[in-house]
Amino acid sequence: MSPLVTILIVVAVAAVLFAAWMFVQKQRTQKLRSKFGPEYDKAVGLHSNRSRAEAALEQRAKRVAQFHIRPLKNDERTRYADSWRVEQGLFVDDPRGAVSHADALVQEVMKVRGYPVGDFEQNAADLSVDHPAVVANYRASHAIAIRDQQGEGSTEDLRQAMVSYRALFEDLLGQTVTVTEHEEVKR
Repeated sequence: MSPLVTILIVVAVAAVLFAAWMFVQKQRTQKLRSKFGPEYDKAVGLHSNRSRAEAALEQRAKRVAQFHIRPLKNDERTRYADSWRVEQGLFVDDPRGAVSHADALVQEVMKVRGYPVGDFEQNAADLSVDHPAVVANYRASHAIAIRDQQGEGSTEDLRQAMVSYRALFEDLLGQTVTVTEHEEVKR
């Protein structure tokens, strides 16, 4: 075999291997983008590198896969839904208290379902694996609660926090309801 033929074979094999690698990378990206939704873009922005962001998202998924996440039993779901309605009703008289209690209730449901509860950012990262559509609501609610603690929150902000907490809460309960930005908190 001539050296030219050998070089052409090596180049062809390298091109096929590169194309296969690119295909696998594209599939990985599509899978993660589909699984994590908006959280994928947030991770890419945070890590400033697609490969590092994808590795971090895969690590999240591996971490959460080790948890013993379980659905709520019907009686638990009913009890928590009733507790939510009480908190929502208290919003009229005590918006700050209602938001604080909503956060505690969300964390309680997370814990009962099998998520470790601790650092907010870790909680949000863990939730993003199984609840990517509503984890942004959790982040928004938390940000509003922090601003309110610093004296920078309005009643409208607190209302929005309750709406956002409710979307996450209902998803955790297994009662997902689409919540729009302009939806009112039920009284």
